[in-house]
Amino acid sequence: MKTETRKTPSFTIGVEEEYMLVHPETGSLVRKVPRSLMPAMKRKLGKSVSPEFLQSQVEIGTPVCKSVQEARNQLIDLRASVSEIAHQHDMAIIAASTHPFANPQEQHITHKPRYVNLARDLQAVVRRLLISGMHVHVGINDNDLRIDLMNQASYILPHLLALSTSSPFWHGTDTGLKSYRMSVWDEMPRTGLPHTFETFSEYQRHVDVLVKAGVIEDATKVWWDMRPSARFPTLEMRISDLCTNVKDAACIAALFQCWLRMLYRLRMSNMRWRQYSNWLIGENRWRAHRYGTDNGLIDFGRGSIVEYSQLLDEILSHIKEDAEALNCVREVRHAKTILKRGTSAHRQLKVYYQAIEKGKSETEALKHVVDWLRKETIKF
Repeated sequence: MKTETRKTPSFTIGVEEEYMLVHPETGSLVRKVPRSLMPAMKRKLGKSVSPEFLQSQVEIGTPVCKSVQEARNQLIDLRASVSEIAHQHDMAIIAASTHPFANPQEQHITHKPRYVNLARDLQAVVRRLLISGMHVHVGINDNDLRIDLMNQASYILPHLLALSTSSPFWHGTDTGLKSYRMSVWDEMPRTGLPHTFETFSEYQRHVDVLVKAGVIEDATKVWWDMRPSARFPTLEMRISDLCTNVKDAACIAALFQCWLRMLYRLRMSNMRWRQYSNWLIGENRWRAHRYGTDNGLIDFGRGSIVEYSQLLDEILSHIKEDAEALNCVREVRHAKTILKRGTSAHRQLKVYYQAIEKGKSETEALKHVVDWLRKETIKF
């Protein structure tokens, strides 16, 4: 077989994050934001900041970055700026995929046509959408290559979710899940693991059917765990929870970026990663959703559950060459730090139960969790 001469992808990187706005004194979620908030943020951050579905949320996006370090520095600047402007309006921000005790039924949507139409279309499903996520874009200009890498990269998605979990609480309750966000998100249509396609044209034909039927306006309404971005020449990873710690966010972004480069490297050697069915990957997705890193994931080759630490060692071994080439060895190795000290979900639960042990009420303990989230979000 002849080795292809396709132009090497840029593997540039960009990150989007969604923060929640809280009252500093009570820790409760802000229901209605002052009209001056978003204009103030726009004046300082321009297109890098935008409103989200709920008024209590703010979305930021880095510019196209040549390295993970650049993306991390952009996230630091954006978090600091959004936090500063929120503080000027007597609010604070937290980076977590659920608020520990907010009631989703009490929130107010942002009055933009897109969001109003979404609320009208999805009704009770979207009224539970009090969740935040982190999306990682990796630059791959060739459309067919994006599809080919998407087909193979689905395997790693549960591993990324497990390492990023930050949503153990819902409406004041320890859910027993490390990523309750996934329970809420999976109620939405066109979510879950991406489907497989032979070419980008085949993918586009499926999108066109839904557009022609009037079900969606465009491919931005395809909300899979990973998708070819409809706005940028990127492959967009969407499965991860929002990392509270910015170093954790950079780690997740670097792992995804390196995994895609590794898959491309295999392709250039006329090899490829084995594609597993969504049935099997979906079982690991559930384990990551339920346990995070605690109870291992299934190694499909062995046919057994393997500790996450062992799987992580294998991942780091596979992408060693790629991390070196992309100059993000430190960032991917940070995964071991996350595993040792716990994800945001682990740490939130620790704060909560330590407060309970000290005699605090459940309400007080949940407030302690919000206080920890506030500090950790802007701990650089």
